[in-house]
Amino acid sequence: MIDGARASLWRRLLHHRGARASLVLLLLLATLVTVVPMISPFEYDQEDLDLIGQPSQPGRAHWFGTDELGQDSLTRVMYGGRISLAVGLASALVATFLGTAIGALAGFFGGTIDAGLMRFTDVILSIPLLPLVLLLSGLFRPGLPLLVMSIGGLTWMGTARVVRSQFLSLRELEFVDAARALGAGNGRLIVRHILPNAAAPIIVSATLAVGSSIMLESALSFLGFGVQPPTPTWGNLLKTASPWIGAAPWLVLPPGLLIFATVLAVNFLGDGLREALEAKQ
Repeated sequence: MIDGARASLWRRLLHHRGARASLVLLLLLATLVTVVPMISPFEYDQEDLDLIGQPSQPGRAHWFGTDELGQDSLTRVMYGGRISLAVGLASALVATFLGTAIGALAGFFGGTIDAGLMRFTDVILSIPLLPLVLLLSGLFRPGLPLLVMSIGGLTWMGTARVVRSQFLSLRELEFVDAARALGAGNGRLIVRHILPNAAAPIIVSATLAVGSSIMLESALSFLGFGVQPPTPTWGNLLKTASPWIGAAPWLVLPPGLLIFATVLAVNFLGDGLREALEAKQ
């Protein structure tokens, strides 16, 4: 039955044209950012001394050209994709975990706990996100782990509200009363009985959080508060290429288009997942 339900879910997801195309794009992109840096003849920080001074145009040796330091742009874009995608995925996981935990506790217990957690959520929501992350990044100059925790720790509020609303409705259903009558404690009720029935909106929220995290990481890196060169990300590649946007547009287009395509694909995939899971329910 479980395998049949999963197969049915996959069929509904793949029936969604946008989700199907997005899934293919994301799998292809993940493969490229994993494989290309391994097979490229260049390191991401390797400089060609003959090309230092100004960007060189795309050619047989350098398919995406080189930057002003003589570094191969294709290698840097693909390696930067590794970092940007990893930060996006890890930050989304952190945000989903925090949002699910806070929303579950608020929705299950209600009363004072609900009021306190939701007021805390409202306070965090009232603070402008980007300035706060910029402040934290400027104070601590985070590496990747701290950057992931900063983004994830400040983007969980939407998930918390969704999970809370699910728990408020699910805790009143008969299967919860039956499990409680059989001796299930609060922890078991939350984890084993209610949470699986609230999985659909959590999965969709987690998917959409990936795109938001990639955008936020790119913005931070573009502004100089994220991952620092020479380690490339799509955001800091845009920053270093921006002075050459007129003379060397081939440096700007790849990271910019990849950010746009990735976030768009993640949103389409989330939309497809939502429709597939709603049809299942």
